[in-house]
Amino acid sequence: MNKTLLLIICDFLLLNLLALTRWEKAEPTRPEPQPVTARSPAADARTQDQDLVDVMKMSLEDERAAREQLASQLQSAQASLSEREENLSRLEAEKQQLGSTLEQTQQGAAQLKQQFEAAAREASTSQERLAQLQRDLEQREAEARRQAEQLSSLEKQHTAARERIEKLNVAVQVAEQEKTMLKETAATYRQQAEVERQERLKVAETTTTLAQGVGQLAEKSAEITKEMRENRPINANTLFNDFLANRVRTHFSATRPALFGPSTRTADAQTILVTDGKATYALLHVDDTPFRFIEPYLDWEQVFVSFTKGDYRTTGPEIRFLGVDPRVIAIPVDAAQVASLGARVYKTAIDPFKFPDAVLIANGGTGYGEVPFKLEPQNPSYVRMDNRLVRRLFGNFSPSRGDLVLSKTGELLGIMVSSNYCAIVGNFEPTKALATGDTTAQDTSALFAQLAGRVRRLPLRMQ
Repeated sequence: MNKTLLLIICDFLLLNLLALTRWEKAEPTRPEPQPVTARSPAADARTQDQDLVDVMKMSLEDERAAREQLASQLQSAQASLSEREENLSRLEAEKQQLGSTLEQTQQGAAQLKQQFEAAAREASTSQERLAQLQRDLEQREAEARRQAEQLSSLEKQHTAARERIEKLNVAVQVAEQEKTMLKETAATYRQQAEVERQERLKVAETTTTLAQGVGQLAEKSAEITKEMRENRPINANTLFNDFLANRVRTHFSATRPALFGPSTRTADAQTILVTDGKATYALLHVDDTPFRFIEPYLDWEQVFVSFTKGDYRTTGPEIRFLGVDPRVIAIPVDAAQVASLGARVYKTAIDPFKFPDAVLIANGGTGYGEVPFKLEPQNPSYVRMDNRLVRRLFGNFSPSRGDLVLSKTGELLGIMVSSNYCAIVGNFEPTKALATGDTTAQDTSALFAQLAGRVRRLPLRMQ
């Protein structure tokens, strides 16, 4: 609190106290005179002293009461002053809040004004755009009417020209019958000859157009013939004879350490070259190789693959175990090797389920026959071959692992992974791969353990 204000308040209270104090009540009450009796001087002295003491006590009590009243008034004045200061602080806070609210209101009003101006500008722009669109529409409608008029005029001209042509044709016929008259009217004949030449040019153009149409029709006929050929089943004998002419001999050699020195295991198989449109591969079953998933997993030190057809021999860079089934292996063959081998490259079947039967070629060409197959929804990557209905066309055999399955259109459908199930080969994405040559750093035992584990997770009837 301000000291000057406190002093003013104290002075004000003191003046009020002095003005309101009834000093007449502060005088001591005088006792009524008593009959004078004979007292001794000592008794009179004690009575005077007692009266003085009583007067002083009364003065002290009045002063104390006045002080208490003054203190009470001072406390009341302080409380009133505190309340006024609180009211003043509250009013100041309310003033600041009202100022902030006013500023926010002014800002909101400014924003609303800006939004209103933007909306007004946008509305003006929209009106201008609408007017422009209306003008464009009117121009387009006028252009459409003008083009319609031109089209009508052209149709009329075409009709008139056709009528003139017909008339000219009649005139030509008349001219041929009246050659003598044409000699007298040479000028007229030259005009008619010019018209006839123009007509012949038109006929020549029409003939050219017809020839182009005939060429296009021939191309479409060739496409239709190709489609019919692709959708027409090929005789099983033809497919087998084609297989014999294009099969490639594949030789495997794998070496591993043994108790009495290195042990080498070899395997030979006859197979075909297949492409998915991206690359070419030789397709085999793992049983056609030196490897077995049922025996203890061994660490092979060296693995080699070679292809032979006629006098040409080449090698394969790696062995891929396909993702559709790890028992199906594919060995990449590049374009130069394919050209040197001179074997037909079979395509994977685009629509393997076009026909209910397939041609099964056993053991690299020891037998073949037509076998019906069925789909299994729970195993979409496989088809079940109905061995009971095999129509053997050559040789005595029963379907087994590694037999190739061709569609009736001459495309590769898949390869038998068991005696009953054929894995459909649509692509050659590998799940694992083994590079040929030195394999000591490739941990072949772990690789074959993983592949065998995946085979064991298949249903028992498909293993």
